[in-house]
Amino acid sequence: MRRLSFAAVSVAILTGGLSAASAAPSYEAVNHLKVHGISATSFEVIESQGEGARGIWCAAADYAIHQLGVAATQRLYVKSPRGMSQSHGGRMGVVFTTDASSLPTEPSRSVAVRVDTPGLGLPVYHANQFCRDFLLEFETIRFRRGLN
Repeated sequence: MRRLSFAAVSVAILTGGLSAASAAPSYEAVNHLKVHGISATSFEVIESQGEGARGIWCAAADYAIHQLGVAATQRLYVKSPRGMSQSHGGRMGVVFTTDASSLPTEPSRSVAVRVDTPGLGLPVYHANQFCRDFLLEFETIRFRRGLN
């Protein structure tokens, strides 16, 4: 049975039976959340470490800037709201896109920072500001260690 399973997996890998998303390497954002590319304009942030919406938007902006090379004024949109991951089985994730035409609904703006509604969008520079939460915390910890 074990040999058969190994053979089946080997054949799936050799014939391309595994999805591109599962084979693609992940990106680690500044706040240590993993981000998986789905297409040239879409990617998924995997929820972890108790990060809420601000942390998820931070990871999305970090990926958009450093992996996609988008301009700070480009908008990011929630394509698939927080739910079961499309790229990492058994985890929760949020799919983002930079392409408004690929959204399942009309794009919208919100004053609340949320990841539970498709179409919600923020400019990259706005979402990137949430990364300061992590960077300021890191600098404070490093500064405190320097005093001891």
